[in-house]
Amino acid sequence: MTVQGAQGPAPRAPAAGCGATAEVSPPEPGRHRLRWWVEVVIVVSFYGIYTAIRNQFGSIQGESVRQAAIDNAHEVIAMERALHLFGEKGIQDLFIGWEPFIVFWNVFYGTLHFGMTIAVMVFLFLRHPARYGRWRTVLGATTGLALVGFSLYPLMPPRLLNYCGEYGACDLTYGFVDTLVDPGGLWSFESWAMVGISNQYAAMPSLHVAWAIWCTLAAAPAVRRRWTRWALLCYPMLTVFSVVVTANHYWIDAVGGALVVGAGWLVGSMLHRRMPGWLAPRQTVRLEPCR
Repeated sequence: MTVQGAQGPAPRAPAAGCGATAEVSPPEPGRHRLRWWVEVVIVVSFYGIYTAIRNQFGSIQGESVRQAAIDNAHEVIAMERALHLFGEKGIQDLFIGWEPFIVFWNVFYGTLHFGMTIAVMVFLFLRHPARYGRWRTVLGATTGLALVGFSLYPLMPPRLLNYCGEYGACDLTYGFVDTLVDPGGLWSFESWAMVGISNQYAAMPSLHVAWAIWCTLAAAPAVRRRWTRWALLCYPMLTVFSVVVTANHYWIDAVGGALVVGAGWLVGSMLHRRMPGWLAPRQTVRLEPCR
């Protein structure tokens, strides 16, 4: 027997396989493969149902919902004032005179909400299908939970407080400007195409902020370029600024958006584990045999 020294032979690292994970691999090609047309049907159908339900609980319901939205807006403002954090008007006032700047944020608000979310979904679908399956389900759960918030707590956004039209409070106390109308952007809630199909009081939680956080959580760990990761990390903060400076949300709506993403992750992850493989492909774990 060879003597290895006073302390005996050096300890050997345990071989992978005796309960240890050796490698995490993507799903096998052709097995439990996602079909793009199935995903398009799922996403479009879900969003269509979500839109129909959201609008049925919103501004088209008339005076009773409008008054509830006004009362809830006063409640939110009182809460922010109690925290000494009612600063949305001050933020808008800092930039409202710079028209190109405001137009930029109107376009940001109106386009990236859908554009960035779709881009992240396509990226994950093509490059990380197992990750896509989980985060698609998390997005659906997040959006569904936001729908519950819209129906239970209609909230008049800042831009409608001093608006004297059908959906506004005609309260000149606050002086917020609906920047989507003046100076404008690509569209506004007053356009004929939006009035009948949008819920003007779907403000709590902010789905813009919720989807922005989802984009970061879903895509940032999967991208390789550092600048892309930093852009994704900044995206939710830029979204919060856009919804405040355009008077579409109170900052506390953004907090609601963050909370609903957290709840959506819990619910979506639970649902994902119970879905069939063709709908939610999973990563497989390969273990090496013990030696």
